[in-house]
Amino acid sequence: MKRKAWKSTGTAVYNINYHFVWSTKYRRKVLLPPVDASLKEAVAALCREHGYELLALEVMPDHVHVFLSAPPKVAPAVIAKVLKGSTARILFKKHPELKKKLWGEHLWNPSYYVGTAGQVSSEVIKRYIEAQKTIGEGGEP
Repeated sequence: MKRKAWKSTGTAVYNINYHFVWSTKYRRKVLLPPVDASLKEAVAALCREHGYELLALEVMPDHVHVFLSAPPKVAPAVIAKVLKGSTARILFKKHPELKKKLWGEHLWNPSYYVGTAGQVSSEVIKRYIEAQKTIGEGGEP
């Protein structure tokens, strides 16, 4: 693995990337201009504020894809809560017409998807772990 992919805290060296996807309530197509631009600004600002590295972001009319890196001490559920809760408040304040389009106080569907990614595939990690016994007997890799 290339060293520059590593990040560190005082107690950990890590390369953890999360892919989050969540949708609007009722899959309503409300994330259109200018709402989509406001959402992108809000996600970027929240990532900076919370120490997450935003790697990619795409806003579709009814859902959002966020790819970010965060320290291991931050649970994915906390990241989702921060991003979904804060963006809903920001968007409702900046675009009050959203409440009428969504019939109420909720912008997002309560569920979300999260997957993890690093620099290597799961297959490579499995082979590395399986090879440890034979590598360990003959010395360090």
